[in-house]
Amino acid sequence: MSYSDSLREPSKVLEHQEKDLKGFDDHSTESVEEAPFQESEQIVRGAGDITNLIISDEDNPELPALTFRFWVLGIGLATFGSVLSEIYYWKPQNAMVSALFQLIISYVLGNAMHYAMPSTGFWRHLNPGPFNIKEHTCITIMASTASVTATAIGIVATLDLFYGVALNPGAAIFQTFASQLIGYGFAGLLRTLLVWPTYALFPNQLPSISLLQSMHFGGLLNRKKMKYFWIVFWAIFCWEIIPTWMFPLLTAFSVICLADNGRSAVIRNIFGAGGSNEGLGLLSFSFDWTLITQAYPLYWPLQTQVSSWIGLGFGYALIGGCYYADVFQGYSRGLPFMSTALFAANGSSYDQSAILGSNHQLDPAKYAEVGPPFMTTTYAVSLLMSYASMGAAFSHILLWHWTELWEAFKGFNFLKSGQDFNDIHFQRMKVYKEVPQWWYGSLFIVSLSLAIGMAYVGINTLPWWSVLVFTVIAFILAVILGFIYAVTGFQIPTGGFVQVIAAYVHPQQPIQNMYAKMYGYNTGYQTFAMLSDLKLGQYAKVPPRATFVAQVSGTILGSIFNYVLYKSIVDAHRTDLINPIGTRIWSGWNSQEVNSAAITWGALSAELYSPGKTYFQIPLGLLYGFLAPFLLYAMHRLFPSQRIWSYLNMPIIFTYLGWLPYSVNGMWWPGLIIGLYTQWWVRTRKPRWYIKYNYLTSAALDGGSSIIYFILNFAVFGASGNAISFPTWWGNPDPSVISVGESMTTSLSETMVICQNQTIAWPIAFHNVVTSDRPPCLDEVYLIAYLYGDVEMQEAHIFEKSQIGRDILANIRRILPSRRRVRCSIAYCSYREVVMSGFPLQVGDA
Repeated sequence: MSYSDSLREPSKVLEHQEKDLKGFDDHSTESVEEAPFQESEQIVRGAGDITNLIISDEDNPELPALTFRFWVLGIGLATFGSVLSEIYYWKPQNAMVSALFQLIISYVLGNAMHYAMPSTGFWRHLNPGPFNIKEHTCITIMASTASVTATAIGIVATLDLFYGVALNPGAAIFQTFASQLIGYGFAGLLRTLLVWPTYALFPNQLPSISLLQSMHFGGLLNRKKMKYFWIVFWAIFCWEIIPTWMFPLLTAFSVICLADNGRSAVIRNIFGAGGSNEGLGLLSFSFDWTLITQAYPLYWPLQTQVSSWIGLGFGYALIGGCYYADVFQGYSRGLPFMSTALFAANGSSYDQSAILGSNHQLDPAKYAEVGPPFMTTTYAVSLLMSYASMGAAFSHILLWHWTELWEAFKGFNFLKSGQDFNDIHFQRMKVYKEVPQWWYGSLFIVSLSLAIGMAYVGINTLPWWSVLVFTVIAFILAVILGFIYAVTGFQIPTGGFVQVIAAYVHPQQPIQNMYAKMYGYNTGYQTFAMLSDLKLGQYAKVPPRATFVAQVSGTILGSIFNYVLYKSIVDAHRTDLINPIGTRIWSGWNSQEVNSAAITWGALSAELYSPGKTYFQIPLGLLYGFLAPFLLYAMHRLFPSQRIWSYLNMPIIFTYLGWLPYSVNGMWWPGLIIGLYTQWWVRTRKPRWYIKYNYLTSAALDGGSSIIYFILNFAVFGASGNAISFPTWWGNPDPSVISVGESMTTSLSETMVICQNQTIAWPIAFHNVVTSDRPPCLDEVYLIAYLYGDVEMQEAHIFEKSQIGRDILANIRRILPSRRRVRCSIAYCSYREVVMSGFPLQVGDA
């Protein structure tokens, strides 16, 4: 059976596995120290091949899981991960705490505790033997569960920063508990559908289980695999210092941009990728694994990657074409090429407080005076594609997975205990007590009751019935999208879809819209997280009750420390976090995005998305996306021998059509090359190497790069407060060097100019405010723009309107006969401090 068939028709995988399970002894307790590992030249073609050939089914039921070491290291790493993830949430970089980072650290610390602690007498209860795979897996699950910033904390922070609403600590923490744990109740109900069967592969867990088994299983092969792991680990550990600190040009290397030397904004927008929101990154190559790994080239199935490549390929044309065709009016209004912020008609930051009344609801009279906000074209296209992805997900599941849905929900089969599956790892798990359904049911009821109770604490929270409505929506989304996540490893974002529904249920209510997203989106996200961890527990043969304890404990710990760190950071850096640009060290972009979505959907949905309005097409993406899979399915039925029609995944294609307008984009092209090489050439031509080393390679690269990135963040990138720059050279340009004819790392097209206490987007300031009534301070801004190379020589007459402009133009023409890169000269060094002091630029009377 082909790999694509196993993804499209997972029920066939069960038949495919029957021959492997004949003669299977589910009472075998062969020691993991002598565990053999099957070497095979068989090509890995589907989920069944992966679970049989790559993941060992060996187990020793006598090994303890919830040991003293588990509690000490689990609590310690969960606390550390929660604190670190909350710090990262307020950083300009889009960083997160890697589960592989914690897996490696816990392995080192676990073995250290084993060797350091006595093991006789009373101590044998605290040190029950060598550090084993079960307690190691539980520590990893507990730590990774805590190492995320809860959606509820993001909302609490947004209320604090942009609405002046500060919830008391008890309400904020219990609200977080509720929103995080409701999804765990759903996960228990969906185990029979999305954990126990073979087709529920969860590719994202393959590197982790490959590393865990290599670390803990004995035998010559696993010793060789661990030697290989550490070689790759230390190689990437050392290499990452180069592109991230010493040679940052390698973060996104573009021959086209280097040849252009920054003269063309079009080139920068389409091919640029080195800076945040710089450009789409066409043909830009990154040599930084912390970026490349975001394309998941080593463990996403080839089918998933092909669909993502198709989406990205068309995305370059769609996003760039829409911008320059002035779709959504972003180009004509001079808005930045890429940004998720909201802008006023004159290009300044949109003042949401000017349209909301004292009750934080839309005030129609104020709105009529202020006018609507505007999005960048790239952000609007991204939203349109995200809704198309959601619509496609519904029809995709109904068309391709109807059989599995029917079997699971017919007669409420998914609630029945004692079901059997022809999965080799499920069979091994029969020796352990399963978590009864009433555990999950009780957790769900308690969490939901807590959510309803917290709905009456604070300002403009949801009524009790709305909590129930969006919890039901979350369950439906978890079932539909859980299939895609379990089979392909791809998680479709659902936040925008939930906010569309919330806009109709609670019109003109931005705060209620945020809360609706919390229960409608975050609940599903937590369901996926627990299902994924349950699958890791099944692969590692961890008793299900131990996995349950690890997950719930990690979530509770993470919620508490998320709140503590949020309060500390927001109180200390409030001004920087509200600023649309932020600083090099602190940025509120995550919270600003939450707020932008709440304003556009919660307060202004009718004003922005109704028929005839600027963005009316965005919600129609749901309809466009819903119809698209029917075309592929019809072609598949008409031409069943042509595999291409069953191979493509429209929800993934739509998602990646709108994926580019965020952050940096240098990872996609190297990701394509690596993914094609490993998931096609190596998998089919070198199957033995693929089986033994592919996922272990992924774990080593991710683990080594995560650890060095963590070290560099605090050592040199300023996470501890002080940044240390590497000495300047060609690959690490001196920021004090002003380039004429070359755009700097932070493009002025993304810059806000503060002039006479008014914030103005740079393109508006330069292109549209060259009038007799422009603020006088803009004269100096024009001079700065010229030094950046954003002004053509023929536009020099702008400067001649001031004496200082005429003087500097004379000097520029004298020392710069051609547009070349030069170092700071006496003629305009006095402006370097203004330019490089950080953004937004403050000039004149500001």
